Amino acid sequence: MEKNFAYYQQRAAQLAFETRALIDGRFVDAASGELFDTVNPANGRRLAGIARCGEREVDAAVSAARRVFESGDWSRATPKHRKKVLLRFADLVEANLETLAVMESLDSGKPIRDALSADLPDMIESLRWHAEAADKLYDQVAPTAPDIVAMIVREPIGVVGAVLPWNFPIYLAGWKIGPALASGNSIVIKPAEQTTLTALVLGRLALEAGVPEGVLNIVPGDGETVGQAIGRHRDIDCVSFTGSGEVGRLFLKYSAESNMKRVVLECGGKSPALVLADAHDLAGVAEQVALGALFCQGENCSAGSRLIVHRARKDELLEEVKRAFDAWRVGDPLDPTTRVGAMIEPGHMRRVLGYIASGKAQGAQLVYGGNQLRQDSGGSFVEPTIFDGVRSSMTIAREEIFGPVLSVLTFGDLAEGVAIANDTSYGLASSVYTSSLDAAHSVARQIRAGTVSVNCFSEGDTGVPFGGYKESGFGGREKSLLAHDQYTQTKTVWIQLARGGA
Repeated sequence: MEKNFAYYQQRAAQLAFETRALIDGRFVDAASGELFDTVNPANGRRLAGIARCGEREVDAAVSAARRVFESGDWSRATPKHRKKVLLRFADLVEANLETLAVMESLDSGKPIRDALSADLPDMIESLRWHAEAADKLYDQVAPTAPDIVAMIVREPIGVVGAVLPWNFPIYLAGWKIGPALASGNSIVIKPAEQTTLTALVLGRLALEAGVPEGVLNIVPGDGETVGQAIGRHRDIDCVSFTGSGEVGRLFLKYSAESNMKRVVLECGGKSPALVLADAHDLAGVAEQVALGALFCQGENCSAGSRLIVHRARKDELLEEVKRAFDAWRVGDPLDPTTRVGAMIEPGHMRRVLGYIASGKAQGAQLVYGGNQLRQDSGGSFVEPTIFDGVRSSMTIAREEIFGPVLSVLTFGDLAEGVAIANDTSYGLASSVYTSSLDAAHSVARQIRAGTVSVNCFSEGDTGVPFGGYKESGFGGREKSLLAHDQYTQTKTVWIQLARGGA
């Protein structure tokens, strides 16, 4: 029987939430006894009270992570053993896929269809991919004189602090947990305050899979307390953060003012979709543009929020994009027919609506949407929105809106189009639409972004690196074998052999 809205509502009503921190293999309340609320963005109702941790809990989690790292129970376990444990972990996540998807939808406001078809499967794939890499990453031997052996070996960096965003809570947990644990590290995770629930379930499943106590710790709380404590902790060796550039800069400051820990940042984007004059199948292009602008309500760091189209094709393409937007129904996230869910919280909804007001005030033409929807629900919903006649100097073309808002800009010659695409402080992702293989290669090389997709909106799969240029990224890459580099250090072992043999 096809699972419908009523089915997922029933599943949601049956959920029991873990609300305590996971430290050293035990779920514990905050020492202060304080709680903070996590709220369903679709109706504004409280889901649960989560342990509001602070520096004391961060210290305890880091201490446990350091102890188990130094003991070698995980850091010096054979790569084959770590692989088997992480594969069991992935199997357990898969066995709980529907429960986690419903929980993720409730907590983040994203459509259940996305949680089921994208977030959970991609998280599971990430765990399995990096687990399989654990015993397939080889060290090296350098070319030297006959009486010298020079080995270049890879070692885990130590204790990793992972600070997660609220837009892809479980998906990005997999991006960080997979390579960090596969490489032999211990990890202290801070979920976003708005979306803590699924991370705590992951902690329980990791223990059940056989991850040793203390290797994976989860400390919920505010960014100003728990996040800062992780960033400043002198016994954390690396922090991996995904979120805003404003907070990313704070982690660089925290590192500089503490132990100069490695910092890996992914800090958003203002991604262009560049449509050349020779692009074919404009209806297909429009579907990809809609996907890029509206997936995850536009609360996506690589969202294709700037449509940059040749003047000769703009009117035709814009009509196709409007038709494509019509298919993106706004509704309750637990309804499988919903494609656009709720903004994460009222404050963020007001911020997105403020950008829409700014676009109008600065002279852009509102040609689609632009309204708050479903106000009677108590939730935070914004209608998919399109602005035409946008100039690169406008706020909506420069700042990351993080909502379902598309800005349409035009160009004449190719050089102008590339210049507009690059006219941003960000450089995370981009798309190019053309029927010319020469243009595809040429433009892809000219766009300053970590990912350039041709004739589609895509970030690639687990086997390819993800990260940005300029203010979109710093210090490393997520996904692929390159993700292991940021959680490991290389050591040279130089051995002088006895001259002349034994």
